[in-house]
Amino acid sequence: MNHNTPITPRPLPLPSRVDGRQRLASTAQLRERGLSGADIAARCRPGGAWQQILPGVFLLGPGQPTGEDRLRAALLHAARPGAVPAGQGPGAMITGLAALALHRFSSAPPLTGVDRIDVLVPRTRRLRSTGWVRVVRAQESPEPLRIAGVPVAPVARALADAVSGLTDAGVVRRLLTEAVRDGHCEPGAVVRELNRARLLNRPHVVDAVDSLLAEGRSIAEERLYEMVREFALPDPLWNVDLRLPGGPHLGGLDAYWPDQAVAVELDTRAPRQDDDTLWSEYTRKREHLERLGITVVHITPRKLREAMDQQATVVRTALMAAADRQPAAYVVVLPR
Repeated sequence: MNHNTPITPRPLPLPSRVDGRQRLASTAQLRERGLSGADIAARCRPGGAWQQILPGVFLLGPGQPTGEDRLRAALLHAARPGAVPAGQGPGAMITGLAALALHRFSSAPPLTGVDRIDVLVPRTRRLRSTGWVRVVRAQESPEPLRIAGVPVAPVARALADAVSGLTDAGVVRRLLTEAVRDGHCEPGAVVRELNRARLLNRPHVVDAVDSLLAEGRSIAEERLYEMVREFALPDPLWNVDLRLPGGPHLGGLDAYWPDQAVAVELDTRAPRQDDDTLWSEYTRKREHLERLGITVVHITPRKLREAMDQQATVVRTALMAAADRQPAAYVVVLPR
C-alpha cells in the first residue's frame, strides 16, 4: 500500500443492536468495538456512510435523523464519558417541549417540529448545551417516566422547562390548561414547578396560571357533581356560605347537606402562596365548623379523579353517621 491508496473503511464490528435500532452510537461505543478515531473520521467524510450529529454521537447511516434519533442522540450526548461524574449513572432525561410531545400533548409540536431537545441532567454534570440540544440542570432530579423506552421528565417538570423558553402567552396558556384538563397532573404540581423555576414573575406566565387554577377548580367541581350523581348521594346545597345568626362568616363550602350537617370542601389551594399558611387556614376553618357539630369532608381534585368511589363512600358514611351525633348548631346558609 502507498500513500495514494484510497482508504476503504473496514466492516464495522457492531453487535446485533446498537441503541435499539442500529442507527446511533457514541464515540465510546465505537471504540469499544475496535474503531479508532481515524476509522470513525473516515466514515464521516463528505459522502461517507455516517454522519456526526452531535459531539461524540454518530448517525450510522445517510439521511436526516428522525425525531426518535434526535431524542436518543441527545441522551447519548448527555451520557458521554467526562459528562458523568465518577460513580454516577447517566441520570439524563428528556424534558421541555420534546417531553410534552412524548406525553402526547396536542398543544405541543410533534417531535419532528421541535427545534430544540431539552435534556434534564443533575446539577453536577460537566455538560454544555450544543447544537440543537439544550442542557437543563436539576438541583434534585425527578424520577423519570419511560415512554417508548426513553426516560422522560414528569409532566409538571417538563412544562416548567418548556415554559422557560416560551414567550407566546397563548401557547403557554394552552399547554398549562391541557395539563390539567386532560388529567396529566394537578394545578398545584404545575405551579410549584413554575415557582421553583422562578417563572411566576413573568406576566404572561402569571396570566396563564390564573387560567390554569380556574380550569382546575372547574374540573374538580364537575367531578364532585358527577360523584353525587353516579353514586346516588342525596342532593346537597351547592356552593354556599355559612354564617352564625347575627355572627361571623364561617366560610364557603362546595357542598352542604343541612339536614345531616355534613360539608364537602375541595382543596384547590393556590400553590403560589405558602402551603403551611394555607393549610393552617383550612385547619382552623375545619376545626371551627366541627366544634359547631358540622362534619367537614376534605377532598382533593386528585382523589376525585383517581378514587371517586372511595370519596363517595367517605361522604355516604358521614351522612349515615349524622343520626348518631348531637344536633349541630343552627347556622345560616347563603348562596356563594
